[in-house]
Amino acid sequence: MTSARPVLVLVNVRAGSAQEEQVGQVCRLLNSRSPSGTEVRDPATDEEYAEVVATAVGRDVVVVGGDGSVHRLLQQLHDQDLLGRCGPVGVVPMGTGNDLARGAGLPLERDRAVVVALTGRPASRGLLVDGDGGVVVNAVHCGVAAEATARAADVKGLLGRAAYAVGALRAGLTSTGWNLRVVLDGRVVADGSERVLMVSAAVGPLVGGGTPIAPQAVPDDDVVDVVLARGTSPAARLGFARDVRRGRHTRRADVTVDSGREVLVEALTAQDAFRVNADGEVSAEPIRSRTWRHAPEAWTLRVPR
Repeated sequence: MTSARPVLVLVNVRAGSAQEEQVGQVCRLLNSRSPSGTEVRDPATDEEYAEVVATAVGRDVVVVGGDGSVHRLLQQLHDQDLLGRCGPVGVVPMGTGNDLARGAGLPLERDRAVVVALTGRPASRGLLVDGDGGVVVNAVHCGVAAEATARAADVKGLLGRAAYAVGALRAGLTSTGWNLRVVLDGRVVADGSERVLMVSAAVGPLVGGGTPIAPQAVPDDDVVDVVLARGTSPAARLGFARDVRRGRHTRRADVTVDSGREVLVEALTAQDAFRVNADGEVSAEPIRSRTWRHAPEAWTLRVPR
């Protein structure tokens, strides 16, 4: 443990929901197994959440939730300039996809997850920061992958993890690509002369409930992996969707994999404006340009020893 102060446990559960009892059980387990006890907080507003996160200085933190809950914590720590002052972060996965947890090798079974969240090995991880100060903990996508997530949201409550596959199918059948310019560390990797199906910048390897979007991504190195898919014909889109679910898309001739520390994606025209999916959260409106910079060793995650 970082200190003798109670471990800060962050939850986000609606009263009366199906998860309420499960979260309660996890919190009781955490308290019984933490030598210093726990302080469980479920902030009701963004303002209250910011106040709670401000107390994380010098303390271990455990997030009971999914990728979105971890993203929220890291975003708030970044906003308050507390990333280097917070203790290790443990995660008890309770989300739909849990891609951060899967990619980091965290156990999904409740009892084992609690042990790792409290006593796992602290491992440094990088993250991405965009020009507006938004963070990306696991992966960000432009193009068809963002459209897939937006369309999966319509059926997520009914289908759970399978919703992403449904969204990907719907997006893949209708998206014909965007004319995008992609620049990696000052080097042009796509000049916009041909349409692009997807650009993904990944800190971790998995998205969409276990899809290996960037199989070689290593969260503790000093670069971000960039996956660029160019095939926009109906056959190419179908083949890409098939291969990405099996982790074979990086072998395709119409897919480029690269790495670097800064990536710029910009639309050539207003008609090519694109949606962005950062850690599962899709931008409300299409945008024309965005830059992400990799920040190595920005935070610490507890992982299995």
